[in-house]
Amino acid sequence: MKVAVIPARGGSKRIPRKNIKEFCGKPMIVYSIEAALQSGCFDKIIVSTDDSEIAQVAKSYGAEVPFIRPKELSNDYTGTIPVIRHAIEWLVEHGVDTNLVCCLYATAPFVTAEYLQQGLQQLEDNNAAYAFTVTSYAFPIQRAIKLNPELGVEMFDANNFNTRSQDLEEAWHDAGQFYWGRVDAWVNEKTIFGAESTPVILPRHRVQDIDTPEDWERAEWLFKALQG
Repeated sequence: MKVAVIPARGGSKRIPRKNIKEFCGKPMIVYSIEAALQSGCFDKIIVSTDDSEIAQVAKSYGAEVPFIRPKELSNDYTGTIPVIRHAIEWLVEHGVDTNLVCCLYATAPFVTAEYLQQGLQQLEDNNAAYAFTVTSYAFPIQRAIKLNPELGVEMFDANNFNTRSQDLEEAWHDAGQFYWGRVDAWVNEKTIFGAESTPVILPRHRVQDIDTPEDWERAEWLFKALQG
């Protein structure tokens, strides 16, 4: 059985109620639920939440909320892997036999059914532990700078000052949309950013981290532009 687990706790600080705040006409979490449904990849789509309002919204759009996430897994310091492991252990305890689980973030309005399908295909074709979305940095990270306490400028690595951008190795980062994984990888808390993972490459215009009100506004502009 293939299961999507959408983590969605209620205690977002920087953008209050972020998971169900209206984004371009729908609660944010709905985009993830709809992409999961449209993909046809999943036997179950579960939302892991500690919040009754989030649970109600999730169920009204076709997801299941078979448990309420415990408080010890609902604070600001809880990582993704323990939350998915908890969901898997709940499924096992309730007789649900599953082999592949996809952690699908609730704040990923740019996620598509096609990329979820591609992630599953890559996971299976490469016999990988995980398949997750990545995108490239727009600027060479080797030429990154920082501001010192005196508001002066320093390079992180001054050795790259005279190196042409096109001669530097391209760098990639987690796109923060979904993480397909094998049950044993999740349960054993195997690292996601490792040699046993396969990258699902997204174009930069399909990636937007949403952590601040400014991020939210930019994401809505981009989303509307893509729809047009």
